[in-house]
Amino acid sequence: MDPVPVVIDTDPGIDDVVALALALRSPELDVAAVVTSYGNSTLDRTTRNAHRLLEILGRTGVPVIPGVDRPLSRALVTAPEAHGPSGVGHAPVLPAPAIEPDPDALLWALDGCARPVVLITLGPLTNLALALERDAPLLRRRVTRHLGMFGSLRERGNTNRWADFNAWCDPEAAERVLDAQLGTVMVGLDVTRRMTFAAGDVAGFARSADPLVGWLGAALQFYVEFHRSQGRLDGCVVHDVLPVGELLAPGLLTLAQRRIRVDLDEGEHRGHTVEYTHGAPTEVALGVDIPRMGALLARVFRPGAGA
Repeated sequence: MDPVPVVIDTDPGIDDVVALALALRSPELDVAAVVTSYGNSTLDRTTRNAHRLLEILGRTGVPVIPGVDRPLSRALVTAPEAHGPSGVGHAPVLPAPAIEPDPDALLWALDGCARPVVLITLGPLTNLALALERDAPLLRRRVTRHLGMFGSLRERGNTNRWADFNAWCDPEAAERVLDAQLGTVMVGLDVTRRMTFAAGDVAGFARSADPLVGWLGAALQFYVEFHRSQGRLDGCVVHDVLPVGELLAPGLLTLAQRRIRVDLDEGEHRGHTVEYTHGAPTEVALGVDIPRMGALLARVFRPGAGA
């Protein structure tokens, strides 16, 4: 069977680089392009981080296309407290070069693909919302399915009480994407909070002589320190791997149909993804097979291991 063509829109980000590494080390997937966004860090840094990961993997032929550097209408907010000033914790990187934002980045990526793709979004949904605004017919021809790490129905938020960071950053973009009925699967905190690495495992990754594992381990060590500072766990959550995991192992996530709207208030409910009585249903992840996801991650942290 031919690999599934994939475009990944991301804001690397510690858990983002783990998810990217999994996608790039999985023969079932053909990563056609990486589109970058602001989010966990600024656009120049997230783009630099994507390039650095591809260099380590020897995959510099995969295009990296810088997208937008701010939300549709909100002020730019990033997360250096969680991901470090560089966006990848303690992982070594060179200074980030200047980047010219491009609101058409996702459209360029899709237009360059020979076949329709699965779109995975791991950051704020601004690039996707702009693509819908600027050329919805092209987007709909080229995207067969959209798996996005955003939202929360029942789990406490990680930015305010109610919202996850990606929906909170640009709630207007998230609302546009849900309204567009793209075959979106919302993979939110209800399941991603369950995917964790123990601190001892991360320390072992950081000591690895494998260039990829050691680099990711250095990034993840910062994430462990952040989670400890929050009093949450002795380890870290790696949210962004689950959309990639579902594509690699269909049924990894337990999905249910829900009607969702996004709270656009500026108060404590900003970005909250809420079950609603009207509108078209969206697939939402409500359960996850964590052992199966852990086995998939062996492809990154134990190269050559079976999944």
